[in-house]
Amino acid sequence: MDSYGAVTGASTPQEWPARTVPVSGVDLLVRDVPGADEKLPPALFVHGLGGSSLNWTTLGLLLNDTVRGIAPDLPGFGQTPPLAGMGGISEQADLLSELMTREFDEPVHLFGNSMGGAAAVALAARRPADVGSLTLVSPALPHPRVSASALWFTAISTPRLGRAVLERTRRIPFERRFKASLSVIFGEPRLLPPEVLEAYEAELRARDTQTWGTEATLEAARSILASQFTRPRRSLWADAAKIRCPVLLVYGGRDRLVDPKIRTKAQRTFPNARLLYLPNSGHVAQMEHPDLVARAFRQLIA
Repeated sequence: MDSYGAVTGASTPQEWPARTVPVSGVDLLVRDVPGADEKLPPALFVHGLGGSSLNWTTLGLLLNDTVRGIAPDLPGFGQTPPLAGMGGISEQADLLSELMTREFDEPVHLFGNSMGGAAAVALAARRPADVGSLTLVSPALPHPRVSASALWFTAISTPRLGRAVLERTRRIPFERRFKASLSVIFGEPRLLPPEVLEAYEAELRARDTQTWGTEATLEAARSILASQFTRPRRSLWADAAKIRCPVLLVYGGRDRLVDPKIRTKAQRTFPNARLLYLPNSGHVAQMEHPDLVARAFRQLIA
């Protein structure tokens, strides 16, 4: 999901300047954190399914004295057009690896939310020397228990049924979808400031006009579902166990998409991990509590 700013503890939302970068045959929209010194270490911010680069706006601004960050719109989301066969976790990791090579010549502080967190784990395991730290906000790692969100992914990953579900959802009046989305994504939507609500609504309305959203969502959902059934030795948990850089795990107690109870397994699996648990946060803690996430990141790399 998209938004321009934060919920608590941040300044007025500000959009990052955007440019396009040719990567893997697609013109990737990439946003740069404004005001960051070019001498600062680089950071790469990766959004999740249905999100965009704007999910990182406030956190990036809070950290622009610590890192010089960029955030892409992955193919099929935000303002980047889709690219056939590039909607899965592994394919996103490939694309992000190419973007990293094009943009940076030193180790990167890597951030990922939800499916973007899964892609970040895959990328960090592949290129350990090129990732200085890893910050994961509600990463979409395989969960052993069946949840409501897992059933939803199963439904929309099913041929014909998935497309029908998404098309039927689009026919629901916008105001109902908007309120439902707020309650699913955020832990305390009533605390959202007016400017964030307005920006989020504008993004949802813009998404309704994009012709590629359904295909991109279906492809991404199938990849997340498939990751649940990958053999243990090739799973994202196996990748996590290989990652030696400092890792910050951020989970929200009111997350309705990623069960926060999985934080215990995550903290055990990553060899060098710290945990930030926010009981009142939902699926996008970097937006709801960006000040706390920023503080924890600075402590991680201190």
